[in-house]
Amino acid sequence: MNRRHLLKGLALLGIGTSVGTIRAGAQAATPPARKPIVLYCDLAVDPAREREMLDAFHNHFKPAAESFRGRGYIDLKMLKLRSVIQGGPAPASSINYRFQLTYESEEQRQVWIRSDVHEKNWPLIENTVLNKDYLVLLTDSV
Repeated sequence: MNRRHLLKGLALLGIGTSVGTIRAGAQAATPPARKPIVLYCDLAVDPAREREMLDAFHNHFKPAAESFRGRGYIDLKMLKLRSVIQGGPAPASSINYRFQLTYESEEQRQVWIRSDVHEKNWPLIENTVLNKDYLVLLTDSV
């Protein structure tokens, strides 16, 4: 029996339809994928300690954060502010860096910030900041 005859026979029996219906039902029951969160911190890094902060970020904090890959971590960036192109208000003149962390969910990010590895490595960056009352924005990807 060739494949075409087998498929026709299954269609006549209604088996193909019920399998398709079962598949469609299973797909409908699948919850929609969650979109990640992105956290931003606008930092006023002491210019005299900029090299120290960048070393801490690249050699300590980022590798520590990447160890949470598979546990919600998606991406991490340290961005140096170049200029404001449009709009306002502009960040305070002392703001020279934006920290950007992307996680699968806020719940997973909370696990990360409570971890020993975060508590050990975040102060390496935060101690180079002039004002510890920095702006922190939590956003949802849409």
